Amino acid sequence: MAAALFTKNPAGPYAYTKMDAEDPEELVHRRAQFLIYKAMQQIENRRRPSQIRVRISKLKIKIGRRLTKLRRSLMISVGAARACAARQLKRLVCSKDSSLGLPRGLGIV
Repeated sequence: MAAALFTKNPAGPYAYTKMDAEDPEELVHRRAQFLIYKAMQQIENRRRPSQIRVRISKLKIKIGRRLTKLRRSLMISVGAARACAARQLKRLVCSKDSSLGLPRGLGIV
């Protein structure tokens, strides 16, 4: 590449003179070729993940899904238990109101 920037000088066998500036389009083209080359090298050098890592990551995903399902089912059961307890409390309060002879709407709900 460096030899492309210099030409032989008739003054001596190892004497070089500096050339004019390079064409901007050629410079951009050469830079693009270099970047393509580097990208291809990176793709070649990429190693496949080991089987153990793949299995561990799949296991983590499976465990995470099970924990999510468990948490959701617990939230549903807690919500159902809370609603059931509220109904029982309401029945208890309403039954006390009726035993006191108060109208149903005046009791604590």
